[in-house]
Amino acid sequence: MLKKLILPMAIAAATLAPSAAMAQMATYYSDYYQGHRTASGEVFDTWSYTAAHPSLPFGSVVRVTNLNNGRTVDVRINDRCNCGIDLSRAAAQTIGSISAGVVPVSLQVIR
Repeated sequence: MLKKLILPMAIAAATLAPSAAMAQMATYYSDYYQGHRTASGEVFDTWSYTAAHPSLPFGSVVRVTNLNNGRTVDVRINDRCNCGIDLSRAAAQTIGSISAGVVPVSLQVIR
């Protein structure tokens, strides 16, 4: 009986708990997309702390850490991309990735 409970409880805990950090490459949205609709239906605002990710659920909050300088930012996923993560300009500026364009980051799902 106990064995039958342990696996479902472990699966539930893993899906509800914040995830371990994932290494990815981060880019940032061109200002061209300001005002366009995202995949979630929201209007994109380059100065909000949002991001696109290929698979994380819309509304997920992710802590992004620039592995080159240690700076972090929390963003909400509201769009899709074909890359590791695509940050709004505000988020990219916060972690210091604007001039580089593409930087290695770690992602940790907060909620």
